[in-house]
Amino acid sequence: MDSLGPQIQTSRMSPTLRTALPLLVTLAIPVLATPAQADDVLLPVGAAAPDVTGKDVTGVAMKLSAQKGKFAVVYFYPKDETLGCTKEACAFRDAFDKFVNAGITIFAVSRDPESSHVSFREHYHLQFPMVADPSGAVQRAYRVPPIKAGAEVTARVTFLVGPDGKIARVWPKVDPVVSAREVLDAVAEIQAKRK
Repeated sequence: MDSLGPQIQTSRMSPTLRTALPLLVTLAIPVLATPAQADDVLLPVGAAAPDVTGKDVTGVAMKLSAQKGKFAVVYFYPKDETLGCTKEACAFRDAFDKFVNAGITIFAVSRDPESSHVSFREHYHLQFPMVADPSGAVQRAYRVPPIKAGAEVTARVTFLVGPDGKIARVWPKVDPVVSAREVLDAVAEIQAKRK
């Protein structure tokens, strides 16, 4: 054994395994070296926020880029009508007037189609724009990972976009019940520092 760890005894391996071993090691190195934490790959604070378009309660399209000069929230959630996602959406709904009074627009993003968003919005009386992202284009633009490898369901992540159109805060591990309050607190904190 040396400083690099134990040596592999290739003389006892089958010729096929001996031939394949270098390839297997080469393929394994990037996986072993890749951080498993979602916040290591997310769009970072200070990056320009990619534009998103969501439909509001009346079906009118709203763009993030039209919110310049104001704060906006872009929150990603796994799936309409599921327990955690419903709690999070209802928390934003219940605090909606506070967001409006603070001049903050909310965009909720999931891989669900528009038809699912319409039902979800109607079922829980959600007033904010919802972004249908069945292709995952918005999810990839914000570098949000899937909830688990190979799944076409997004992880729960919240971004606060500043008035300058750049990412001001990122919450990579969101508690759906307190997410809305944390965002409001962060905006108040940022505004207090600017005064």
